[in-house]
Amino acid sequence: MGSRFAEIQALSDKYLMNTYNRLPVAFVDGRGARIRDTEGKEYLDFLGGIAVSVLGHGHPALVRAIKEAAEGVLHTSNVYYIEAQARLAARLAELSGLDRAFFANTGAEANEGAIKLARRYARRRKGEDRYKIVSALHSFHGRTMGAMTATGQPKFHDGFGPLPEGFEYVPLNDVAALEAAVDGRTAAVILEPIQGESGVRPCTPEYLQAARRICDQRGALLIFDEVQTGIGRTGKMFAFEHYGVRPDILSLAKALGGGIPIGVFLATEEVSRGFEPGVHGTTFGGNPFATKVAGAVLDVVIGEKLPERAAALGAHLKARLERLDGVAEVRGMGLMIGVELEEGLSAPRVMRAAFERGLLVGASGDAVLRVLPPLVISEADADEAAGILEAAIGAVREAAREESAAAKD
Repeated sequence: MGSRFAEIQALSDKYLMNTYNRLPVAFVDGRGARIRDTEGKEYLDFLGGIAVSVLGHGHPALVRAIKEAAEGVLHTSNVYYIEAQARLAARLAELSGLDRAFFANTGAEANEGAIKLARRYARRRKGEDRYKIVSALHSFHGRTMGAMTATGQPKFHDGFGPLPEGFEYVPLNDVAALEAAVDGRTAAVILEPIQGESGVRPCTPEYLQAARRICDQRGALLIFDEVQTGIGRTGKMFAFEHYGVRPDILSLAKALGGGIPIGVFLATEEVSRGFEPGVHGTTFGGNPFATKVAGAVLDVVIGEKLPERAAALGAHLKARLERLDGVAEVRGMGLMIGVELEEGLSAPRVMRAAFERGLLVGASGDAVLRVLPPLVISEADADEAAGILEAAIGAVREAAREESAAAKD
């Protein structure tokens, strides 16, 4: 790589904490689904900042909104009323069917706040022994202590104990296990309608409908973590719309800001009464800059009918990917797609081979590729991405054959 990248890499390696396995690239510019690195090489971005860049790169409306917001008041704190925050809360309430919002900065913060609200509401309304949070195995809810503990993957807990008490995990889509776990101590059940980090695993309609019924019967709240699925990604504004099930609390982040950090959780009027002045707060959450930009993102998502576009292009892309040699299963909704590879094919190696050929995708574990492109991609972009993945899978398969032959020699 050139000297500019070498300097970036050296500074990062020396001064940043060692928490990421980074690919050897730094991006500096982009338009739509295309992004360029320091050396001028162009890539097709089908990871979208991990489901963040729904409008792609350099969208004129987003750039304009950022400039206008930067020229105004950037930050005042929540000691004062904020016009853009109030208007964004009203829009999200209308779109979701929930009533009140609390703005944060990230998805983890949104889930942390949702858990706090659920526990406080349950204890105030149901009694001191109502504190348990039930979540699904293989879930991912964030890296703050509460959200991390709700995450049903032991690898994220390792080394951070003792963890907060009162969390229980059940297999995804197992109604009997959920029914057994939700009892008189349960404050809430938190579920991702589609598990993202563990390989794009959707809940079944029967499971989410059962979750709603069980929570209603036993006086527990239902939280949907739509940090990754929300704002059009799955072919509807919110994934819960596919299921006909509305939660009591809904968390959003990622796509809402189009690249500007913002998170939010919404709740019904009744559940919102679990909070009162002084019990929860944030310095930066919902500031004028972030909420004005998020409002512009919603304008584009709705105005350009991006959820409908995600549904149509997602179906086209899934059909292309299902035909690829080496693909065992393609799952997901809209433009949230998991590609499970056949046994013997390494997802990280295919991801790296695709990167070398100019395509950005993610890998979940050893077997699944995650495909999360901007919602503004074209059909030609989808076809190009499928072609690059086909070449990448072929290259990894051939390399594995050569390694096997060499090992025998």
